Amino acid sequence: MSDADRSTETDASGGDRPVAVADPVDVEAPDATADADAGGDPDPDAAARRRLGAVVLSVLISQVLLYPGVPDLVVALGAPAGIDAGMWFLVAEFGAFVTFAVVWGALSDALGRRIPLIVAGVLGGAGSYVALASLPGFGLGFEAALLVRVVGGALTIGAFSLSITLLMDLRGGNGRNMGAAGLAIGLGAAVGSVVGGSLAALGALYPVYAGAVVLAAAGLLAATVDDRAATPSTESGADPGATDGVGFRDVLARARTTPGLLVPLAFGFVDRLTAGFFALVGVYYFQDPATFGLSAAGAGATLALFFVPFALLQSPFGALSDRIGRFLPVVAGSLAYGVVTIGVGVAPAYPVAAGLMVLVGVCGALMAPATMALVTDLVEPEVRGAAMGLFNVFGSLGFLTGFLIGGSATDAFGYTPAFLAVGGLELAIAIALLPAVRSISPGTGVLGRLGARG
Repeated sequence: MSDADRSTETDASGGDRPVAVADPVDVEAPDATADADAGGDPDPDAAARRRLGAVVLSVLISQVLLYPGVPDLVVALGAPAGIDAGMWFLVAEFGAFVTFAVVWGALSDALGRRIPLIVAGVLGGAGSYVALASLPGFGLGFEAALLVRVVGGALTIGAFSLSITLLMDLRGGNGRNMGAAGLAIGLGAAVGSVVGGSLAALGALYPVYAGAVVLAAAGLLAATVDDRAATPSTESGADPGATDGVGFRDVLARARTTPGLLVPLAFGFVDRLTAGFFALVGVYYFQDPATFGLSAAGAGATLALFFVPFALLQSPFGALSDRIGRFLPVVAGSLAYGVVTIGVGVAPAYPVAAGLMVLVGVCGALMAPATMALVTDLVEPEVRGAAMGLFNVFGSLGFLTGFLIGGSATDAFGYTPAFLAVGGLELAIAIALLPAVRSISPGTGVLGRLGARG
């Protein structure tokens, strides 16, 4: 790596230390090369990557199963019809995500273990789904449903965040590992939206029962994964006591003293804001008789037009960011994402909107793994759990904001202004943070340098 591809980062104590952030593949390559030269498996963590990806996949399927049928589900749970009840149904879960993501991350870093916490999270989430489906039989109202959603969200965010953290701990390249996470997220959302829409057509509570089954299966699968949480004692032979207290507070201190870490957090916030917007407003938008009048199954299939390319392109785009740097995928992907999001809201006919949903997925796949990989580039292994927890807090806050802005703006002004506001925000953050992304990841290779210099 050349001197031009390195940047200097000031740590919390005020000293400078060199951090290689522009060419992250250089950090990972030596281990992989050594394995290959020794005649071993060139990707010894492939099996663990697949299993962890399957756990993330299962969590997303269980979550998104409910989205296409939310308009009918909230009514079955005792709420009045309308987007307002759907908004609070989603906000309850993501409010718990915000509150508990960092708790799980810091706890796993302190224990030096992640798998037992992941298993507890998914099995507890399965139980919350069973409880939710049981509420109408006990005559309990919508307020009880919101409470159950809070408990379920507090449990499942642990499984989700820590599964991604374990992927961060694996070898093979940060872009590849985050691409696997993104593939699981996108594919889980795609499967969940299609299957959830079909199940909602059979009965409002069917997607909830299905979600419980999927989460229970995820718990059994998670228990088979080796717990390889990265700690100083396991990775570097350092004295474990030397890093006592390393965790979420240290990551917060790093975020304050290192502006570079705030960049992926800001992008994660806005990217998930738009995803939350589509999860709520998109469902009502495509089903509204005044727009396209689709069924729950049709709305689920339309959401899948976004989620399928988002899933399938995560891994190759993540690997691309390992080769050319994070700048071009993050900035160009975000700019295009904002434009096509606005396009969906002003589409004159359903075929146009459907085609733009595909483009939304492509743009999201370009930027998502590179954004998550930036977090891995900027923090040490012993604080990755807390760092990913922090990233998920910002992301969950983005989802919450997307629900609240989307629901409130749509209720007050209609669909088109809501799409303009959310797409415009994505454009604004990409333009405002362009210099910051360039400074922490200027790009490598011909394509990366062209993007960074453009």
